[in-house]
Amino acid sequence: MQLETQRLLIRPYTLDDLPELIELRSDPEVHRYLGGWERQNPDEVTKRLDFYIACYEKFGFGMSAMIWKETGETIGGSGLQPLEDTGEIEVGYSLKKAYWNRGLGTECAKAWLKYGFETAGLERIVAVCDQANIGSWRIMEKCGMLYEGMKQAYGMDCKFYAISKDRFLKGVRDQ
Repeated sequence: MQLETQRLLIRPYTLDDLPELIELRSDPEVHRYLGGWERQNPDEVTKRLDFYIACYEKFGFGMSAMIWKETGETIGGSGLQPLEDTGEIEVGYSLKKAYWNRGLGTECAKAWLKYGFETAGLERIVAVCDQANIGSWRIMEKCGMLYEGMKQAYGMDCKFYAISKDRFLKGVRDQ
């Protein structure tokens, strides 16, 4: 399974992606919004990569490598995955700092929402972020997701957003 947007190729992670994933998650500017070094050190990232790969085997989707089409460089990760033990499926994304503020988070999130609703048959998709991560919750809002309050996720208080299949298919995705 592979997704393609205007500027990105998005493909499932493999074990070969581990060094780049560790490098991405080692950046303090990136991991501060992903639970900090405690959750993003090499041992935890290795476990997380195994989880991402297992998601593809179980659900047919999961967090994936994002490739910048122009250069072939892996610039981050995005995808759909189960949100801890909630039974919900979340859309997530993280980018190398050099690629922030270019609309790429919105571009990949919209592609995943489209895939989730139109291909995977999901009825609802959620997203969470650290409340200080203004860029992330703005992406959620640009995708038509609605704020549902603060909830615990990944060991921290998070802003919680969601969108239904019906809302997405009624055209919110094109805003």
